[in-house]
Amino acid sequence: MCGIFAYLNYNVSRERRYILQVLFNGLRRLEYRGYDSAGIAIDSSFSATATRAADPNTSTSTPLVVFRQEGNIESLVKSVYQEVAKVELNLEESFSIHAGIAHTRWATHGEPSPRNSHPQTSGAANEFLVVHNGIITNYEVLKETLVRHGFTFESETDTEVIPKLAKFVFDKANEAEGDQAVTFSEVVLEVMRHLEGAYALIFKSRHYPNELIACKRGSPLLLGVKELTENMGNGSAFEDNKFLLKNGHPRELFLSSDANAVIEHTKKVLVIEDDEVVHLKDGGVTILKFENDKGKHGSSFSRPTSVQRALSVLEMEAEQINKGRYEHYMQKEIHEQAESLTTTMRGRLLLGGSSKSKTVLLGGLKDHLKTIRRSRRIVFIGCGTSYNAALAARPILEELSGVPVTMEIASDLLDRQGPIYREDTAVFVSQSGETADTLLALQYALDNGALCVGITNTVGSAIARNTHCGVHINAGAEIGVASTKAYTSQIVVMAMLALAIGGDTISNQARREAIIDGLFDLPNKVRDVLKLDQEMKDLAKLLIAEQSLLVFGRGYNYATALEGALKVKEVALMHSEGILAGEMKHGPLALVDENLPIVVIATRDACFSKQQSVIQQLHARKGRLIVMCSRGDAASVCPGESCRVIEVPQVEDCLQPVINIIPLQLLAYHLTVLRGFNVDQPRNLAKSVTTQ
Repeated sequence: MCGIFAYLNYNVSRERRYILQVLFNGLRRLEYRGYDSAGIAIDSSFSATATRAADPNTSTSTPLVVFRQEGNIESLVKSVYQEVAKVELNLEESFSIHAGIAHTRWATHGEPSPRNSHPQTSGAANEFLVVHNGIITNYEVLKETLVRHGFTFESETDTEVIPKLAKFVFDKANEAEGDQAVTFSEVVLEVMRHLEGAYALIFKSRHYPNELIACKRGSPLLLGVKELTENMGNGSAFEDNKFLLKNGHPRELFLSSDANAVIEHTKKVLVIEDDEVVHLKDGGVTILKFENDKGKHGSSFSRPTSVQRALSVLEMEAEQINKGRYEHYMQKEIHEQAESLTTTMRGRLLLGGSSKSKTVLLGGLKDHLKTIRRSRRIVFIGCGTSYNAALAARPILEELSGVPVTMEIASDLLDRQGPIYREDTAVFVSQSGETADTLLALQYALDNGALCVGITNTVGSAIARNTHCGVHINAGAEIGVASTKAYTSQIVVMAMLALAIGGDTISNQARREAIIDGLFDLPNKVRDVLKLDQEMKDLAKLLIAEQSLLVFGRGYNYATALEGALKVKEVALMHSEGILAGEMKHGPLALVDENLPIVVIATRDACFSKQQSVIQQLHARKGRLIVMCSRGDAASVCPGESCRVIEVPQVEDCLQPVINIIPLQLLAYHLTVLRGFNVDQPRNLAKSVTTQ
């Protein structure tokens, strides 16, 4: 979804050209989230005379300059430099302190256009500017109120009410307070009191030069701190809520929707919590807690509660968010799955000694395993790829735990208000840990008293913070919108979850040890299956002109069919459908002819003979078959050499989906590249779906 970024340099001289480059690079790091327009705001050097002539009430502080552009970030960069040259804005001018904000927009209210792009403004004088990720659900009511008070709206967005509301609050407060000026944080806290919905916001105002305020409710936001003086101590704690700051030391401060835009500058971050207001002023950082019941008392604002927080250190490297030797992020992330799976399992698989059985250790769950084993049922809740990963793991969890396992798509659970009980364990699966529907389902489950478990790839995410316990999949940064390595790591984590819940009973010891052995060897099998890259490229060339693709799977590989079809439709923009093979005769068989390509997943497991029957029936109707089978089984699955065969390594049945999805990921990747589409940023899609 939308990406927001801000850069504030304090007591360190930075040229305007450098400031622009930092803002542009921050946006480039957020491109993967999905967007259709972008914008930035910086300080001008112009005399304020012309602006004051237009609006006599405007502050005499330096005017703010806003640049907005439809299209990609490079279009914004080009337009900014053209506009800078036109108005003769000096790129070499230095600022010892300056605050700039930037935004990538994923359209929700209003089409992609410069007027709908962010930063959104309070009016022609740009007294208040806002960048926003999320949706304001009561914006229509606020807009009607502001129109009655004389405000004119230029955009179709929900966001525009926020800066205009800030100006309204500021003007009214100054009328009431007289000589006692209202502070920036008081204005923002009062604005928050009127907002409903999910949001992460950054405010910039000409009335409060060189200050920024960030706040959030539901949408992700973090602060990065870079000290530019040696021997500053650990700098990891707040004193009087100020980072030991306001001491004149030079530093750079960053605000961002996620860590990818910050890691190249600093590893010291603070994950901003819901209803926190972070005020950057004079090089210091103040954190206030928004409390809705603390409104204005008479004509004065109430004093908000201060918060003391500690910085954390990002466990990632800048190299992880670079493409390296690959042409695209999706390609890179497919090919690094052997390494990401190794990292996912590191320290969690225990071989034991000569007398000890092999076992699994999931530190984040160990205090809750007894409760999970006593659950009336386990409910997996997720969206998209995360849902498919949970579906792939359901059979082994049912087998080893003996606990009924049900599946819920997060949005559908909320729509139905489906029953969740105190005796349930609800497992929330999300790569980002910020998926809007999954977060709302989490709150619903918490309200109903269920034990809530999180499985996410993002340390410090909302799901990681708000669940009772959980497991990080440790797959590393995933930039491509279409999830690849996170999917396989999620399956492996949930297989380990099944092993941990199942316990060390004698009856399933051999099965458990076979799975653990399979997990140890899984990275090698992944390296093996990645050798099919060229074969998948050749297959993609044959399918490049097709309009549709069917994928049949069953058992463990029903999820593989769904996920493989999802990958093709996500990035190659080809209609594709994953179908449960047992349902073939209940409608899908009518589609079969000699033209429609059909993938059948028929690797060796308990459903193998049934899939052989499916292949025979499709062949009898002249189906155009592509069969994925275990190595050496080509003759068993391909009647009369009438179909194309993809042979993959054989692993333990519950781990086979990890192997089987990789050829389909490669197929989707090559189809997309050959068809000339953007593989890392597919049309209309966003990496982290933080709005409903």
